[in-house]
Amino acid sequence: MPLHVPPAPAPALRTVLTALGSPTAVREARTPSLLRSQGPATPELPLPVHVLDELTPEGASASRLAGWRFLIRCGDRAVAAAETMLTPDGWAFSHFFEGPYIASTERALRQAETMKQPYQARLLSVPSLYMLTLWLHGDCAADGSAGHPVATDLLVPLAPAPPGIAAHRPHRVAELLPVLTHRVTPAPLLGQIA
Repeated sequence: MPLHVPPAPAPALRTVLTALGSPTAVREARTPSLLRSQGPATPELPLPVHVLDELTPEGASASRLAGWRFLIRCGDRAVAAAETMLTPDGWAFSHFFEGPYIASTERALRQAETMKQPYQARLLSVPSLYMLTLWLHGDCAADGSAGHPVATDLLVPLAPAPPGIAAHRPHRVAELLPVLTHRVTPAPLLGQIA
């Protein structure tokens, strides 16, 4: 079943295309793969990046949209990514970057393409655990910039994943969020044990 990638806001895409066309922006990015690339660099697979700011014993707080991430393809592979952010004046280019999440994102997307159930692809960041997941949302017609993970959605931790959490293993939200909540909930101090 094809994976549904929600359309990015046109202004967000324009900011990435403008940055790719700017030798200064590319040079200052200090992404060696992008600097060495031969041929045109094209932004592909726009994914909304949602942030889960707080995990509580009751479950997840609502996620918020932090921006859109585009994989930057040169030839047959993604060599970097571009991130955009919403400002009071609209969408703005944030930065280029590279690293292990680029290949890991591509791998997780290929893995999701083989699933029988259709999903909408998003990214979910859990900053308190330094964790990024591919969020496979069950409602393909939903607005990719809104909403929060529901119990039946899938989360695929990207590599590098936190210790004890397997990268590239899909988990239902209902199964993974309690594990994550336990990890970020501070243990009681010895003097506070009842």
